[in-house]
Amino acid sequence: MTGELERLRRRFGDHAPELLGASRSYAVLCPLIEGEEGLRLLFEVRAPQLRQGGEVCFPGGRMEPGESAADCALRETEEELSIPRREVTLLGTPDFICNQRGFLLRPVLGLVSPAGLRALRPSPAEVAEAFTVPLAFFRETEPDVRHYELVPRVPEDFPYGPVGIPRDYPWSHGEVELPIWYYGGHVVWGMTARLVREIIR
Repeated sequence: MTGELERLRRRFGDHAPELLGASRSYAVLCPLIEGEEGLRLLFEVRAPQLRQGGEVCFPGGRMEPGESAADCALRETEEELSIPRREVTLLGTPDFICNQRGFLLRPVLGLVSPAGLRALRPSPAEVAEAFTVPLAFFRETEPDVRHYELVPRVPEDFPYGPVGIPRDYPWSHGEVELPIWYYGGHVVWGMTARLVREIIR
């Protein structure tokens, strides 16, 4: 095997495929709580001083090098809500989201124990409040679904001639679907709502 072939084999032989071009990955815990009335999902509201402050989300953050989605989700949950990782039973990994800005959002489904719920203390630096919603609410309530279009903006100096395509080339457009639920004065929408919809399916 030539040196170049050997380098390619070392690079891709044991490679775990990721999304080509994805610049970073985030992980969130989708925390379930079990009670007499059934399962509930635990959400947090981002602190007002943060980017996208005031939005409803799941606990989570950017994955560190070498960190699994589960490790990241548990670490971030402990940092944001003070729920010890030992009080979360992992149930699985729903489908992830590829965001148009070039990152992956990896959800992890977990059951928070009663002791974990008692330990819940939102970090004021990151979380304005935490609240729960019955899973049945999402099953029984159709979301308000909205869409927005992703439109390509091709630069004026694009080399149509050398590439061999006409100026009226049919560039691909895209569309993003945004489910929205309203519950108790809170709005669950966007990527968080898309993950909720995946869970209840």
